[in-house]
Amino acid sequence: MSEIKDKAIEVYLDDLASASATPGGGSAAALMGAQSAALISMVCNLTIGKPKYLEVEAEMQALLLKSEVLRKSLMDMIKADVDVFNRLMAAYGLAKENDADKVIRSQAIQEVLKEATEVPLDCARACAEAIELSRCAANKGNFAVISDAGAATMSAYGGLKSAALNVYINTGSLKDRAFAEAKLAELKVIMANVEEQVADTYMLVKTKL
Repeated sequence: MSEIKDKAIEVYLDDLASASATPGGGSAAALMGAQSAALISMVCNLTIGKPKYLEVEAEMQALLLKSEVLRKSLMDMIKADVDVFNRLMAAYGLAKENDADKVIRSQAIQEVLKEATEVPLDCARACAEAIELSRCAANKGNFAVISDAGAATMSAYGGLKSAALNVYINTGSLKDRAFAEAKLAELKVIMANVEEQVADTYMLVKTKL
């Protein structure tokens, strides 16, 4: 079976809408982040080489390199989310006929839950970076595509908040509370000031239109 990231968007959305548990919200969050990175790259590509924006050429080239690295990373997270969720479902499906089975099943579930917490946490972190990069694109990119820089901000914001929900639901099922609290603390740092950043960039774009 081909990887989700290699499928046509219509096929992916059909899969997303189906009764199958994967792909789901986690991969959708990564896709939102990847869309943001792609939009940032577009703004850069439509700014670089334009005489009017010669003063910011070097900055846009550097920004393009960052957004493309970020886009690839987020595309990889689409598959990572599906893979870890499928393994989690497999763990929940383990036998529980006796006490020994139940111990093995519980241990397997808890082990995969930790990985299932790390994947959306990484996605949230990447989306937060995209929010920062989109601010630069909106501030210094080609005015003709400034609304696309704003769209990049909103897409990354949606991805971050969606990924955060997956961190919350998975940490809620973890028995290792020290691990869970540590990951929630990481998420809190990632999300600090995000609302203000998004609102500021949105208004920056709107006032330029």
